[in-house]
Amino acid sequence: MGQSDVTQIKVAGQAVGIIGLNAVLKDIEARKEGMSDQEIRDELMKRLSRSNYIPDKVKSGYGDAFLREFKKLIGAPFEEEVIDGLDVKILGPGCVNCDRLEMEVMSAMSELKLQGSIDHVREIKEIGKYGVMGTPALVINGKIKSVGRVPPRAQIKEWLKSVQ
Repeated sequence: MGQSDVTQIKVAGQAVGIIGLNAVLKDIEARKEGMSDQEIRDELMKRLSRSNYIPDKVKSGYGDAFLREFKKLIGAPFEEEVIDGLDVKILGPGCVNCDRLEMEVMSAMSELKLQGSIDHVREIKEIGKYGVMGTPALVINGKIKSVGRVPPRAQIKEWLKSVQ
């Protein structure tokens, strides 16, 4: 499997690369008729454990994440992962403005002494999942705050403070 066969997902608040996720999801989608969520979850765990290391302590978290990704694929309602603290995403391919937005967010979080994760999502397919039509875009705890521009740091700070 090549590098393109690795998909990044969130498991217990951490970004984790999963080998072969998309292929397994599509295969199970074709066979899902009559399967319960638990059966789908178990099948995903069984298959993805073959090519990915899944520590015993967090198997439940991986199972939840795999089922969530499956439900996203088929358009079924799903529960977002509960996030502790700030989860900030910068959506953009890595242009000057995207990188500037990332630096502004880091500076704002530093000035406010806030802890949290900052992910720069660069893959077009992943960006598309958020439904934004422009970049850079700023997503804080799953909510789109800005699209197509770099907002002033003061505005970023207000958004960050409002979710704390």
